[in-house]
Amino acid sequence: MRIIPAIDLIDGKCVRLTKGDYSTQKTYSENPLEVAKSFEGAGIEYLHLVDLDGAKSKHIVNHKVLEQIATKTNLKIDFGGGLKSDEDLKIAFESGAQQITGGSIAVNQPEKFESWIKTYGSERIILGADCKNEKIAINGWHEESDLEVTSFIQSFEEKNIKYVICTDISKDGMLQGPAFDLYAEILQTTPSIKLIASGGISNMDDFSRLKEIGCEGVILGKAIYENRISLKELESLLH
Repeated sequence: MRIIPAIDLIDGKCVRLTKGDYSTQKTYSENPLEVAKSFEGAGIEYLHLVDLDGAKSKHIVNHKVLEQIATKTNLKIDFGGGLKSDEDLKIAFESGAQQITGGSIAVNQPEKFESWIKTYGSERIILGADCKNEKIAINGWHEESDLEVTSFIQSFEEKNIKYVICTDISKDGMLQGPAFDLYAEILQTTPSIKLIASGGISNMDDFSRLKEIGCEGVILGKAIYENRISLKELESLLH
């Protein structure tokens, strides 16, 4: 199971929000590159980079930070937040993203999202299935759609999606454990997808439970920044 630390960006700084609420912003570092290097130093290979400014303004904003981390580390970066156009995608990939995540676009313009899967291949496009009360949330989590999370993922499994990041928004930043039951349900319904769990990771036991359920990867953020889980502990998981 892949361990994927997250860096969320606002104004080029490394921040965390609670439940996606911008008013809860807490800045952990002015230098995302240093944070990324510390992950790499612990033997971590992957990074989940989220452009929160992009999510708000509905187009890519922090691509310079992406480029900096991509050129100065060997981390394999998946990048998301506000990717709405073919041009946004082009910029993200040219700036060094290995994969991109699309959430709102998959809800609002499913044909466009499907065309990205066809153009770039299912190894490079991740479906962002973030939900609240098992309903898909969009536009930086400010709106709830009518789409039920498992059927939403199923509809894209039929269109060849391989990777899915699912965040239960009620768990995000709460440090009270992930949505184990939801992930088990998703993997029962769509066993062929590579499910990446996100939100609520609070201790080392969460990893073994998610691995047991069958998650392919785990994204964690606040647990690292609040020293609930040390990079040393993460390092021990990698060996």
